[in-house]
Amino acid sequence: MNTILFYSQIIVSIALIALIALQQRGAALGSAFGGGGEFYSARRGAQKKLYYATIGAAGLFILLGILNLIIA
Repeated sequence: MNTILFYSQIIVSIALIALIALQQRGAALGSAFGGGGEFYSARRGAQKKLYYATIGAAGLFILLGILNLIIA
């Protein structure tokens, strides 16, 4: 059971990295470091689904980490 949790946490972490990398605010490299100038933008369509999937993956990652601590 511990190995299943371990490998599932690795898979979720890779998915979380991919989801975070797909969320871009601008095309330039400067936007990755906080540039871009806008303070708020409405999320619509696929961007909203990607945002909620990132939140879900982060929650699942935390839950798997807690379960891994409790069971181990």
